Amino acid sequence: MNDGHTRAEELPSHATANGARLRELAALFLKLGAISFGGPAAHIALLEGEIVRKRQWVTRQQFLDMLGAANLIPGPTSTEMAISVGFVRAGWAGLCVAGAGFILPAAVITAGFAWLYVRFGALSQAVPALGGVKAAVIAVIAIAIWRLGKTAVKDLGLAMLGGLSLGAFFLGVNPIAILFSGGLLGMLARRAASARATGALLVLPVLSGRTFQTSTVGRTLISWLSWSGTLALASAAAGMAPVRPSVYKIGLFFLKVGAVLYGGGYVLLAFLEQGIVQQHAWLTHQQLLDAVAIGQFTPGPVLSTATFIGYLLGGVPGAAVATVAIFLPSFFYVALLAPILFRLRQSTWMAGFLDSINVCAVALMGGVTFKLGADALRGWPAWGIATLWLAALLRWKVSPAWVVLGGGLAGLALAAFHLG
Repeated sequence: MNDGHTRAEELPSHATANGARLRELAALFLKLGAISFGGPAAHIALLEGEIVRKRQWVTRQQFLDMLGAANLIPGPTSTEMAISVGFVRAGWAGLCVAGAGFILPAAVITAGFAWLYVRFGALSQAVPALGGVKAAVIAVIAIAIWRLGKTAVKDLGLAMLGGLSLGAFFLGVNPIAILFSGGLLGMLARRAASARATGALLVLPVLSGRTFQTSTVGRTLISWLSWSGTLALASAAAGMAPVRPSVYKIGLFFLKVGAVLYGGGYVLLAFLEQGIVQQHAWLTHQQLLDAVAIGQFTPGPVLSTATFIGYLLGGVPGAAVATVAIFLPSFFYVALLAPILFRLRQSTWMAGFLDSINVCAVALMGGVTFKLGADALRGWPAWGIATLWLAALLRWKVSPAWVVLGGGLAGLALAAFHLG
């Protein structure tokens, strides 16, 4: 009886603790969703600063494993990172709260811009603060790459793999091909070195004992490929739609995009141009470019572009359905992978694969940052803002959130004195 009473008394305490974690997740990711300018690389840098350095919810190695896994599945990488953090912190409820919290601010802000767009026509001005924000974001990303790189590059072989991945990125090789081929190459190289050291033969893992996780991942990948193929066939069968599509067709289109979109916001434009402009003729090229510009301008995931397009096509219901549809597959994929992710390191094969994927992911972040920097750092004011915040981040433990806000204020100040 005493044992029963003790357990009954512990349940409210556990529920209270989990409720506190959910509130903490909601507060953090609503904040990040509202200030996360600069695209996926910047979002990941903000996440690293908040959950690894500041709150220490996960180790830097676990963060890298989550990043590597998020890069291997379709959907927006930074959103899937937020969803994964939520699961690690507070289970299935945390998964939903963190993901929704990160997405909601961008969706609401984007819907507001869509409302203004419909009533006042094409966008012709940008906020002066954006230039300062972009410059500050480059400093945030550079620091994050430096910290993640120190953890990811564990030996000379991984350093060489990172260099090869960076070179392949600049040669135009598909990022997914870089990740998968880099992961396989690094895994086989590590096993070959181990085999030479022990005199053992290099053999592929069997589906038993410690390698059960490989089978699980294989089944997971097969399931999402089958599901994605089914969605693609269903979308193709829907045929050409009228200029004003139904909410159902809007949802089906964006569900298909979310299910098969590799590369996140960086390749979203190609999907939208081919489907919405060419195939369905729902929007013109100018409307699409305006939608993508809003997605880049607003904080949070770039895929909030779907909210803007959904509003143009179907008003508030269209915006809501498009937003839910494009992000829903990410919750599904992370839910499949998150429960087994950290156990994958128990397999020496998968540990080698994850280490290699991590190095390739950091190299890709470096390549993307170089391209972002070429766009953001034009003129001495932008270079000055980036250099100032880079020095501050190196010298003090400044929250990336303050860096982003400070960059925006600096951009406004420069514009006021006609220096930007």
